[in-house]
Amino acid sequence: MADSTVDSPAEGTVGADVVALCADLIRFDTTNRGGGDAEGERDAAEYVAQFLERQGVPAKIVESAPGRANVLARIPGTDPSLPGLLVQGHLDVVPADAADWSVPPFSGEVRDGFLWGRGAVDMKDFCAMVLTAVASGLRPRRDLVLAFVADEEDKGDFGAHWLVEAHPEFFEGCAASISESGGYTYHVPAADGRTVRLYPVGTAERGTAHLRLTARGRAGHGSRPNDENAVTMLVGALQRIAAHRWPVRLTPTVRAFLERTGEALGVPVDLSSGEAVDATVARLGPAGSLVVPTVRNSTTPTMLSAGYKVNVIPSTATAQVDVRVLPGAEDELFAELDGLLGPGVTREFVAHQPPVQAPVDSPWFDAMAAALRAEDPDAVVVPYCMGGGTDAKAFTKLGMACYGFAPLWLPPGFPYRAMAHGVDERVPVEGLRFGTRVLKRFLESC
Repeated sequence: MADSTVDSPAEGTVGADVVALCADLIRFDTTNRGGGDAEGERDAAEYVAQFLERQGVPAKIVESAPGRANVLARIPGTDPSLPGLLVQGHLDVVPADAADWSVPPFSGEVRDGFLWGRGAVDMKDFCAMVLTAVASGLRPRRDLVLAFVADEEDKGDFGAHWLVEAHPEFFEGCAASISESGGYTYHVPAADGRTVRLYPVGTAERGTAHLRLTARGRAGHGSRPNDENAVTMLVGALQRIAAHRWPVRLTPTVRAFLERTGEALGVPVDLSSGEAVDATVARLGPAGSLVVPTVRNSTTPTMLSAGYKVNVIPSTATAQVDVRVLPGAEDELFAELDGLLGPGVTREFVAHQPPVQAPVDSPWFDAMAAALRAEDPDAVVVPYCMGGGTDAKAFTKLGMACYGFAPLWLPPGFPYRAMAHGVDERVPVEGLRFGTRVLKRFLESC
């Protein structure tokens, strides 16, 4: 397919093309550099709000700080006795260096059957699918609350977490939520030579705990012996943490993923021990890569800081550790971690967002699976646990069951997991259209 552009749907009043909508959203540079340094969120929010208004859906923009804009709307369902569903996505994106890209990262260009640009899969594609479903004359059974938020790519302090703390009334009556990341095609080989199309739906997330470790010792001259050297105390703690092999811990989501994926692929599944689980994951081949980060907790040292002069032993040394913890495992992880620190080293939270766990077997999950199978009868829909985190960590505080369901059809070999935050981020045009059909079917039937 030759290079092309897509017409903007901005002036339309009824109906919309998801590719054009997504391209429009990509063209808003909503780069979030973190620490409150962001741009473009207000412009994108105004575009979304105006689009919803043209579809007859009243929308409200609320700012947590100047320019940090969030869009909220509610679509009444035909059955007011049913609990509501939150449909939430973020409008901000991570930075992109144009020098590294094949196309300008905020061009929204269509090339070779793909829509290119920062945010194409994380997650302006989902936002565009939601808007397109609304424009198609969406008639849900239950109330839908729509939230297009700021600041997900940092801490959510200006977006979802702020909304939950400052305006929980917006989400009253919502029993569940959908957002990134799940419902996409994953082509995997079966034991008998078939290719199975897995569609992992997120039913859990590991928790995020960013820790600052501080070692306190005795300052002194670098030429003299010092058995209270803060640097060596800290390095010792980090070495123990890095070398520690966390045991296998199977959550309901991960257990179901292994059992159901193994059955679909014709692969023996043995979950009787940690070694057996590791062997099962290996036998799953490419599908096993989806679960490798989530059969264990993880503690990864990432930052170090100490000293100001080479011949001076400092009195303190600090490090940061990225800790990811499975649902139900926080108490035991931190107890074990404290034992690894050793004397003279303390920890504190830089950020702390607990794990998320939604029911695997639920009417919500069943409705997502049915919507996918309606468009792809051979779809094998399985639950999975996300290794990272999303704004579900905010909305779960309100008692919602939070799912990762942003459906997409992906061609074999497409490196989807490398797209988010990667160079040359892009999404298949036909994948967007497939996802819109699935999403609309789910929103009307759930």
